[in-house]
Amino acid sequence: MKNVFDERLAECHLTLHRDPLRTVQINLGKLCNQACLHCHVDAGPLRTENMDRPVAEKIVELLRASHGIMVVDITGGAPELNGNFRWLVEQSRKLDLQVIDRCNLSVLLESGMADLPKFLADHEIRIVASLPCYSRENVDEQRGRGTFDKSIKALRTLNDLGYGQEGTRLQLDLVYNPGGPFLPPSQKKLEQDYKVRLREEFGIAFNQLLTLTNLPILRFETSLRLSGDFERYSALLRDSFNAATVPGLMCRNLVSVSWDGRVYDCDFNQQLGIPLGYWPRMVWDLKSFDEVGGRIATGPHCFGCTAGAGSSCGGALA
Repeated sequence: MKNVFDERLAECHLTLHRDPLRTVQINLGKLCNQACLHCHVDAGPLRTENMDRPVAEKIVELLRASHGIMVVDITGGAPELNGNFRWLVEQSRKLDLQVIDRCNLSVLLESGMADLPKFLADHEIRIVASLPCYSRENVDEQRGRGTFDKSIKALRTLNDLGYGQEGTRLQLDLVYNPGGPFLPPSQKKLEQDYKVRLREEFGIAFNQLLTLTNLPILRFETSLRLSGDFERYSALLRDSFNAATVPGLMCRNLVSVSWDGRVYDCDFNQQLGIPLGYWPRMVWDLKSFDEVGGRIATGPHCFGCTAGAGSSCGGALA
């Protein structure tokens, strides 16, 4: 079957292969207290897909048996709503692994979450928090009315605990993603704007800003098709292909595990149902994550990660 992304790589005399793994990304499910327009997971308050304890226990078993894994990257949905979230954090930290919590901020204000910020601080969890703009209007338009004010309140709570402050080990990074069918601006320049606006208007500090490109899949694809922008945006991603981003693509040293224990090359492939290296595998099939092979499954959506300055879970690539 023709793969236009692989063809573009070949035209540039490039290959995409997996280097030694350093990150295991765990998607705890699609349950979320928000239903954002750009969400590539199609998450929301009514979703019932959630990781159960046997899958979580198997993942910890694989982490314990693996060599070279340095980071456990926990995402969702809102991963904090899963009953296994705190247990996974505790077990991963016992293995001396860095843990990332991909947090939408407003979840910290949900019922039963009052002690969660301190729990995260006590375990020195790196928080990567979604804040798609520094203005109330843009955030509320994308994420729902009142979300911006909740996000600011949550950020102040995290700052009070030491997150984002100089002299602490508590890292707080924010994530920007465009509000429409266009590429993110310069990550460095936008970070400066965020820091000035959030400090001057709200007294908020953070460490880094990460810019992410919206991929035209699931809920965002539906939105693009309804507005008639799908073909134009897809063409923009293809035409903006940047070969310099390929060495830094997250799939080169990351493996993604879904809520039901299926293993994928990245979270985007997970949402599209494209299995690991085109070969369906479950955590039950593995004795350690070291068994994950070098082949990486790709598709047209991969142009989203290689467009412009590039995009990954760690922000811009070039």
